Amino acid sequence: MSTFLRATLSVLVAFSVATLSAATLGLAQERTRITIGTGGSAGVYFVVGNAICRMVRLNARKDRSTRINCAAPPSGGSIDNLEQLRAGKIQFAIVQSDWQFHAFNGSSIFEDDRHENIRSLFSIHVEPFQIVARKGADIESWDDLAGKRVNIGNVGSGQRATFEELIRAHDQDLSSFAAVSELESSLQASALCNNDIDAFAFTVGVPNASIAQATDGCDGTIIDVNTPIIRDLVERAPYYRWTTIPEGTYFTTTKNVRTLGVLATLVTNSEVSEDVVHAIVKSVHENIDLFTVLHPAFADMNSKDMAKVGLSAPLHPGAVRAYRELGILE
Repeated sequence: MSTFLRATLSVLVAFSVATLSAATLGLAQERTRITIGTGGSAGVYFVVGNAICRMVRLNARKDRSTRINCAAPPSGGSIDNLEQLRAGKIQFAIVQSDWQFHAFNGSSIFEDDRHENIRSLFSIHVEPFQIVARKGADIESWDDLAGKRVNIGNVGSGQRATFEELIRAHDQDLSSFAAVSELESSLQASALCNNDIDAFAFTVGVPNASIAQATDGCDGTIIDVNTPIIRDLVERAPYYRWTTIPEGTYFTTTKNVRTLGVLATLVTNSEVSEDVVHAIVKSVHENIDLFTVLHPAFADMNSKDMAKVGLSAPLHPGAVRAYRELGILE
């Protein structure tokens, strides 16, 4: 091979490598990384977040223009997610509908700290507020919790914030209980079964493995919270609803349990890219039949309700565009 040919080939190879490297770098730069705040690893929020990421990856295989790296690690829950969202540490957050309402409207614990930039994408599943009592603890109603050892949940969790709201509604405080613990959701069932606590509260979709551990595993029972004070609270609050845990859901659920519930919702900030929000909403709703079989709590989900029910903050423009393209909104 002549010196000229060798030199020419060297230039072509160098050019090709440089072009390929630039293209690869360009693709890497175009890929958007997003994180979804979920909840404890034992809860349904963790399942939800990873189900959303799964739908995003599924659509990315169909449409190569969707270049999103999606992660949904465990987190502290609704309140923690809202704070991380505002701080820009995450781009999306799964939160209870009551705490979406309070954060956007500047009420309850957000009275002096309104999150006015929150925007909605969709609601997800119904979450009953469940108080699980230890066998032998003589707890059959809300009033029986007084003087007992109660786990109220970890700081930052929606279940704790809801529990504290119910405590205030009953003109009580934490001194009403013999002892108060702050265990995260993955630890509270074991604590109940080990007789370290007498009851815990958990706002979570049904069925749930942690609740099953406490009920089927050591005969804990879910108590009915249909009290006059809670009935009044549900009637006044737009973010609460009555829901039923059906008889037979768990071994010790020998009759229907009436309790208040909220909806899990997905929110973001107004500054998040319209194209990214559009891609996430379309990914979920174009694959809604697959999404709903990923957990029993998702069975009753439908796109029409998800686009409006339980949402206090305005829809993000990217969500509006997606819903119009899908024929869900006019």
